[in-house]
Amino acid sequence: MNKKIAIIGGGNLGTAIAEGLINSGFMKPEHIIITKRNIKTLHKLEERGVLVSDNNKEAVKFADWIILAVKPFQTAAVLDGIKDVVNIKKHLLVSVVTGISLQQLQKAVVKKIPLVRAMPNTAIAIQESMTCLAHQDVAAKDAKIIEDLFNQLGKAVWIDEKLMDAATVLGACGTAYAMRYIRANIQGGIEIGFDAVTASLIAAQTVKGAAELLLKKGTHPEQEIDKVTTPKGCTIAGLNEMEHQGFSSSLIKGLVTSFEKIAKD
Repeated sequence: MNKKIAIIGGGNLGTAIAEGLINSGFMKPEHIIITKRNIKTLHKLEERGVLVSDNNKEAVKFADWIILAVKPFQTAAVLDGIKDVVNIKKHLLVSVVTGISLQQLQKAVVKKIPLVRAMPNTAIAIQESMTCLAHQDVAAKDAKIIEDLFNQLGKAVWIDEKLMDAATVLGACGTAYAMRYIRANIQGGIEIGFDAVTASLIAAQTVKGAAELLLKKGTHPEQEIDKVTTPKGCTIAGLNEMEHQGFSSSLIKGLVTSFEKIAKD
């Protein structure tokens, strides 16, 4: 990509985005500038050729597109600090800030520029994020580039912005739910004879493999389940016992409870 990008906020998320874009070869390091008050923590990125700065305005002037990666409570102040140098003919703003709507972004930045709201999850650190995207006034060609950009960091999908809270539950909270399942699998593995390290490896790789089957083959989970459930076999016996104990029901209830919590707050 030939666009120059300013990443405003050099914390864990901002640096993960920069590293992912460089590691994938999607962007040249010298086309990225990243900002933080304490630029000493950005030394490794600087060594790779990324520009670093403690001046948000200078970063915005350098860039074509802006990625906002600050804390929610910092958003208004940061946007207020750069709005004077935002160019309506040049800039596009991508926000990865949790809970800040496109309407709020528009109000804060004042100028009517193309806006994108992105909701990645923590797996962005290893370029395996599920990122949900919504936009306002973004041209089709630019939307395609944005999608390609986040596909370098995992997988991306465009959704209606009204589904962002639901996406947070399914794609971000979902990481914790998956981890809890893996942890339970490990504990069960230890109980039936494995040491903790081996049980962890088997449980994690098995879940990774199961997910890859769905992603690469495009099949439904039940199709893959049918392949490993033989008549009177141990798999169906275990699945049925889990369902008797409320496995699927408890997971669905957990998702709905998380969603209701976001909606209420």
